[in-house]
Amino acid sequence: MGRSSSGIVAGLTAAAVAVVGFLAYQASATAPAKPAAVRSQQPAPGAPGRAATPQDPSKPPQVPLDSGEGRRVVYSVGQKRVWLLETAPGAAPKTFAVVPSTVHPKPGTYSVTSRSGSVTGSDGKPVEHVVRFTSTDGVVIGFSARVDGQLPQPDPLKKTGGIRMTRADGDAMWGFATIQSKVVVVP
Repeated sequence: MGRSSSGIVAGLTAAAVAVVGFLAYQASATAPAKPAAVRSQQPAPGAPGRAATPQDPSKPPQVPLDSGEGRRVVYSVGQKRVWLLETAPGAAPKTFAVVPSTVHPKPGTYSVTSRSGSVTGSDGKPVEHVVRFTSTDGVVIGFSARVDGQLPQPDPLKKTGGIRMTRADGDAMWGFATIQSKVVVVP
């Protein structure tokens, strides 16, 4: 009886080791090449030699690196976010999410070229507090807020240049970005 039970235990042990080995193989086959902790220490795209710092969700997103100096509007196409930056010491930047247009401005530094209190947007909707700063492929690009307060995604089949924000954020942009104000676009 002792010999047969030891054979069963040996068989079960071998089967268990095989299952654990198979599961370990599956886990390694689907694991990312670099763990998240290692990826977060890699240089941020467009910022060679600088490590990305993890973002504290209780704090506003950090102003993108290499977004210029002085009083300016910073628009990150990739983060879908705007920062209004003052030059006063200790002044906290105002930041808010936006809904990008279908036509994107190229990264670079621009100046506000024109403003309109209220017009019809390139999507046919009434908008207010329009702050224009460039054009791309014949489409004028600027910040605005829909009068109805909605923030839908633009129709991908239409060329639109309106970078949309809430009405409250549109009010802040209108008060901040006057003619010739600097606008910095980053990826």
